Amino acid sequence: MSQIFKPGFDLIFRFGVLGVIVLAIAASIVWATAVDVVGNGVGAAVQQPVPFAHKHHVGDDGIDCRYCHTSVEESSFAGIPSTEICMTCHSQLYIDAAVLAPVRESFATGAPLRWQRVHDLPDFVYFNHSIHVHKGVGCVSCHGRVDQMPLTWQAESLEMQWCLDCHKNPAAHVRPRARVFDMAWRPDNQLALGKKLVERYHIKSPAQLVDCSTCHR
Repeated sequence: MSQIFKPGFDLIFRFGVLGVIVLAIAASIVWATAVDVVGNGVGAAVQQPVPFAHKHHVGDDGIDCRYCHTSVEESSFAGIPSTEICMTCHSQLYIDAAVLAPVRESFATGAPLRWQRVHDLPDFVYFNHSIHVHKGVGCVSCHGRVDQMPLTWQAESLEMQWCLDCHKNPAAHVRPRARVFDMAWRPDNQLALGKKLVERYHIKSPAQLVDCSTCHR
């Protein structure tokens, strides 16, 4: 009886099967990591050292975003409020509230509060808050109605396709700069206004905005 397979085929076959298994496992890990980075957590409040309520501070008291996020107009990073900013008010208000004990301890010791990031993009993604603010992208477009959130959660998926949808059609999203921090503002005719603002703010063409180098540098 003649031999169907050449000598050594069994070894090659075994290595081939092993290779497929290894690749499948690696692909699963990469996919799970990507989903964990940008997909999970939408709609789920993130636990913080102090249960800060944007609904109370922004929605009820009308505190402007820039009061706490001091670098949002000049930097890629919006900025996390320092304990000193918190104590500007809370040295006078609710000074004995148990829930604010970590704030008082931080102020007394100089040890910063360890706030947990709610919107955390992968390291290979470059995002600049200031350029979006100056081009008329409202906070609500990415962060949702934080003025209605008793605790803060991720409002959007932050997936690449979600970003590209805006970059492909910026006129559908941009607003007057004076309204960037206004959560409740709604235009009468977004597309008509958006087209004018795209030209006025010198926003790049969609072809340039979707270039890989825009977000991956």
